[in-house]
Amino acid sequence: MRSTIIGFVIGAAWLQTRATLPQYFSILLLLIAACVLVALARHSNLHKFKTPLLALFGAVLGFVWAALFAQYYLSHELPKELEGKDITVIGTVASLPNYFERGVRFNFAVEEVLPLDGVAPSIPRKLALSWYSSFNPQDTQGIGEMHAGERWQLTLRLRRPHGNANPYGFDYERWLLEQNIRATGYVRPDQKAEFKNERLAPFVFSFNNVVERSRGWLRTRIEQTLEGQPYAGVIVALVVGDQRAISQPDWAVFNRTGVSHLISISGLHITMIAAMFAGLVFALWRRSFFTSASLPLRLPAQKAAALAGGLAALVYVLLAGSGVPAQRTLYMLTVVALALWYGRLTSVSHVLCLALGVVVLLDPWSVLGPGFWLSFGAVAVILYVSVGRARAPLKAGQSRWRVALRNAGMTQYAVTIGLVPLTVLMFGQASLVSPLANAIAIPLVSFFVTPLALVGSVLPAPLSGWCLQFAHWLVQELAQLLTWMSSWQLAVWTVPIPSWWMFALALFGTVWMLAPRGWPARYLGLFAWLPLLLNTATHPRAGEMWVTAFDVGQGMALLIETEKHRLLYDTGPVYSPESDGGNRVILPYLHARGINKLDGMMISHSDNDHSGGALSILKEVDVAQLSTSLSLDHPIVGSGSSHQRCVAGQAWEWDGARFEVLHPPSDLYESAKWKPNARSCTLKITLGEYAILLPGDIEARQEAALVASQPEILRANVLLAPHHGSGTSSTEPFLRAVNPQFAIFQVGYRNRYRHPKQEVYDRYGALGISRLRSDDTGAVSLRFGAQMQVSDYRSEHARYWYGR
Repeated sequence: MRSTIIGFVIGAAWLQTRATLPQYFSILLLLIAACVLVALARHSNLHKFKTPLLALFGAVLGFVWAALFAQYYLSHELPKELEGKDITVIGTVASLPNYFERGVRFNFAVEEVLPLDGVAPSIPRKLALSWYSSFNPQDTQGIGEMHAGERWQLTLRLRRPHGNANPYGFDYERWLLEQNIRATGYVRPDQKAEFKNERLAPFVFSFNNVVERSRGWLRTRIEQTLEGQPYAGVIVALVVGDQRAISQPDWAVFNRTGVSHLISISGLHITMIAAMFAGLVFALWRRSFFTSASLPLRLPAQKAAALAGGLAALVYVLLAGSGVPAQRTLYMLTVVALALWYGRLTSVSHVLCLALGVVVLLDPWSVLGPGFWLSFGAVAVILYVSVGRARAPLKAGQSRWRVALRNAGMTQYAVTIGLVPLTVLMFGQASLVSPLANAIAIPLVSFFVTPLALVGSVLPAPLSGWCLQFAHWLVQELAQLLTWMSSWQLAVWTVPIPSWWMFALALFGTVWMLAPRGWPARYLGLFAWLPLLLNTATHPRAGEMWVTAFDVGQGMALLIETEKHRLLYDTGPVYSPESDGGNRVILPYLHARGINKLDGMMISHSDNDHSGGALSILKEVDVAQLSTSLSLDHPIVGSGSSHQRCVAGQAWEWDGARFEVLHPPSDLYESAKWKPNARSCTLKITLGEYAILLPGDIEARQEAALVASQPEILRANVLLAPHHGSGTSSTEPFLRAVNPQFAIFQVGYRNRYRHPKQEVYDRYGALGISRLRSDDTGAVSLRFGAQMQVSDYRSEHARYWYGR
């Protein structure tokens, strides 16, 4: 069974790397092949090949199952012709509403679609919606607070799933597919909609609605009790799994100290709650709840305890939102409970494999999430260092709690060491203070904070307030300690994401180091870590230059790299008060590459879509020189260690590449009549016979001035389309002067400005210029050297859910 399950997981994971899904005829052939493999495995002459044959059978089955799952989910796609049209639907709020500064976000289960032009359109039955409002977020468009399970009539404007596509970035499109959300959109205001947006029923009964309404009720109680408290979001996360109220600075502290797994409903918390309920029922059942009912004669106390623990785990997982760690723990506890119930308790490896198989069976995309591998990896490490190994007998005078503490310390040590290669592979970093932080945080959060938060969320007042306030105080004290620990200079070890062979070698070394006592020279396992430890950031060779144009949505951001220098041109937009192109796109890329220093950063002008991520980057990365066209009192200028205004005529050379600022002239700063666009820093970079021109958001007047004053210097092989291809830029004389082979349009999918304008986009095509749109290609990579190479992320990293 174990080999089949492991093969099943590998097959499902292989499907998730494919650019296209297999056709139904291919799936039928694979199923026939699976039947043949089973028959061969059962053949007596092939008994010694039984394990690999069953593993291969599982791999084929996993591939087919994941493909059928994906085919079914993708069949619910929103028709392209319905994008941008007003559609009125009736349905229920299917998730916890998430209020933010400008409105509310929620999932919506569609029950009915009202006719559009006399015909009811076909749309997906599960949507991710936003409802924007200029009013109080708790009073969306004056209608009132929204709750899970309510039935509403809403007029929507929908679009197909789309997210930014960047190396080492979060794949939003894959996440939407995993949630079976095949369209996103927003609610149209009443004054712009044909039908009124209105609540039709206060509650519609269904299992999901009951669960989500219960989660909402608990969240409201906690938020009201802890109103204004800084770590109320942590208490909410521990009770109902909703982590959205935890601030980014707090997450940074939790990640740096390696305790982020505790600030959610983790497997440890679920196991603890299940054990607590099982122990309580076991003790009371044996005593027949202090009655003369003789309950153990009707049902053994062990079975009653197993049932109670399983039910407690199920309820807690439902409240948690059923994340992968929670699912894994629930399935493992369920298998153990069933084994106890039927008296067939099997090995822990069977339990782990069964849980692994069930998770992938119900969610084939779970194999793409870091939580999946870290969750099962931690359990696998614990099993490896504990199962089948002899424990030292308890010596005379040795207390049990000391032995238990020692064993717990050894387990924490093994998990910390064992997960380093996996953590570095997924995040490019490992917390060095994690063992100490977890030694304090695990018992505090698991045995005190979580029980107090759970009990406090259901008890009547004032008991609930006392419990929740005490739990919050404990979290606050812990957070202060973790903040201090995270500020240590060596709190986190960061390296570039390793190649597959570095990871495989480090994994081998880890298994060697954690081998049982008596294993020869266990310390030699550390040498297998050397490639991982000595891994350094890649960079262009001499005479080469790399340019990465990020997909930041409606905004600009490019990283230029020479052999020994790096420059960031613009930083993308602000998405929300805590999210921007810097911390969502650029910093993950820099960290994954092991880049912790920039030799320069140029902010072309002050518009949000160009400067929005600058402050996030300046907080995390050392920037040697900041160059902008911003006013001298701008917050970005004050955050840079060294600042200068970009002025036409500035020039420098890095590793054979020449950087020239062509615009703005110095006198433009003296006049107040110009918009920020007119002052955009225009940068040309030349390496050998190749050049790229970055003009920011200059418009027709500035283009004409450049063509009139220095047309010969404008010529470049690659042009970043001025002002995202707006109707006020990319004039024909300017394009003819630049004469590029390629033009990059950094634009957001279906952006409200309608960039690039169709007539401008056609103008590029008419001049024979190859056009690359970031909303279609994702990030664009350019390699300059003896030749020029152009590639885009969605082609190089093609996946079937991109719909290309």
